[in-house]
Amino acid sequence: MTTKPPAHASAPVVAMVILAALAGCSPKADTGAPSGSATAREVTLTAAQQQHIRLYTVAASQFRGTIDTTGIVDFDNDQATSVLAPFSGPVSRLLVAAGDHVAKGQPLAMVDSPDFAAAIGAYGKAVAIARTNRKLADADQDLLQHNGVSEREARQAETDAVGAEADRDAALQALVALNVDPATTKTLQQGRSISRVEGVIRAPIAGTVAEKLITPGQLLQAGTTPAFTVADLSRVWVMAQISASDQAAVSVGDPAVIETGIGANSFSGTVNNISVLVNPDTRAVSARVVVENPGGFLKKQMYVRVRIQSRQATVGLLVPASAILRDDENLPFVYLAQPGGDFARRPVTFGDRVGDQFNILSGLQAGDRVVVDGGIFVQFMQNQ
Repeated sequence: MTTKPPAHASAPVVAMVILAALAGCSPKADTGAPSGSATAREVTLTAAQQQHIRLYTVAASQFRGTIDTTGIVDFDNDQATSVLAPFSGPVSRLLVAAGDHVAKGQPLAMVDSPDFAAAIGAYGKAVAIARTNRKLADADQDLLQHNGVSEREARQAETDAVGAEADRDAALQALVALNVDPATTKTLQQGRSISRVEGVIRAPIAGTVAEKLITPGQLLQAGTTPAFTVADLSRVWVMAQISASDQAAVSVGDPAVIETGIGANSFSGTVNNISVLVNPDTRAVSARVVVENPGGFLKKQMYVRVRIQSRQATVGLLVPASAILRDDENLPFVYLAQPGGDFARRPVTFGDRVGDQFNILSGLQAGDRVVVDGGIFVQFMQNQ
């Protein structure tokens, strides 16, 4: 049964009714084919148009991959140390500032320390007692030869002298542990007193004062208060984060390049340790890269980019980077040459970048020919 439009209907309404009827009688378009199929994405170029493109034949190649990641600069802990206060007391003077270069044994700060004064006094007393007891022991030995004292008294005097000398040596070791100036020690050994006694915090190694952690008047606790950090900054560590998928490709001895993003500064380094622990938050493993740091440009906690060159040879399908294009969803694809001048989009996934090439993990096989020059032109023709 045919439905007629009302006599009073306007021309546009009649046209809409006719179109609706035709749509209901026409076969539906085939929507079963996936949108990413080769047929739906193919484009045909004429022989003249093909002159504007260049093809590359995919083949298996051996290469050494690179791992691009990020890292954080740290001190070389084999050449850095935290200086703890060796004695208690308030800080009286600071002798250095952060950034100063210091020699091993150089004074860093002065402390009014009762512990230091007690150690000085104990050593001076021990020196005097040892000297006195040795004189008495030597005198008794002389008297023993003339029957002036008994052998028992002479042996006891020798024992007292040996004990006093042991106490003196122990007191001297206490001064060494407190880094007492050798000149002060010599003064005490000569039996002279020290007018003013101040504790001295000294640099345990040569390097740069990287951190100054105390202020004048601050009360220090022996063995627990960190006072300074001294580090040799000519070499640093970069802790690079290696993802689970890249861990097998990184090994100790691999060369690395460190880029700061500040100007054109880059530094060479070598992986010398790979952590045995996995970061529970990122599931990454830290690879320690030792980097020479001329001029101290690299600073602790600086974020850097790290490119590690794997020394392990890998076989893969390398394709020039110019072949890789991106679709509207930013997914990578290439144009694959088909018989008869046709070109089809082929989605790909890639891994390592090797120079100006990418290692294709899926989407291509050896013998495929892909567009490496003129891909934008093919994409333009496809979108017409």
